[in-house]
Amino acid sequence: MKVILLSDVKKQGKKNDIINVKDGYGTFLIKNKLAVLETTGSSKVLQRQNEMAAKEEALLLKQCEEIKSKLEKTVLKFNVKTGKDDQVFGTISTKQISSKLKDLGFNVDKRKIKLDVPINSLGVTNVKIELHKKVTAILKVELCK
Repeated sequence: MKVILLSDVKKQGKKNDIINVKDGYGTFLIKNKLAVLETTGSSKVLQRQNEMAAKEEALLLKQCEEIKSKLEKTVLKFNVKTGKDDQVFGTISTKQISSKLKDLGFNVDKRKIKLDVPINSLGVTNVKIELHKKVTAILKVELCK
C-alpha cells in the first residue's frame, strides 16, 4: 500500500514522502491522520504543495540575501567602560546585538547570532548571523571607549 505522509513518522519518512507500507500499518497511519492513501488526485495535490513551497522558499531566500547585503554594510558600535590597560568590563551578548539591530530596523532573533568568541576587547569583531540555512551574513561589531 502506498501512502503520502502528512507528518514525520519515525523510521518511515518525513512529511510529504510517498512510502510503501504493509496494509495494516497503512490503515493505522491513515486512521491516526499521519498519512493519506496515494492516488492520482492526492499526488497532484502533493505536487502543487511542493511547487508552492519551492516558490515560497525562493522568495524567502531572496529576502534573506537582501538583508545580508544591508547587514554586511553595517557596523554596530558599542560604547563600553574600560579599566586599566583598556580591559573591557563584561562582554557584549547576542541579546545586546539583537536589540541594537532592532533599533536600526533589522528584525534578527538573538538565537540566529553566532558568536565564535566572546566580544570582550576593544576594536572590531566579526559576528556571524545565520539568516537562513543557506544564507549567513557577517556583521562588524565595534567596541569603543
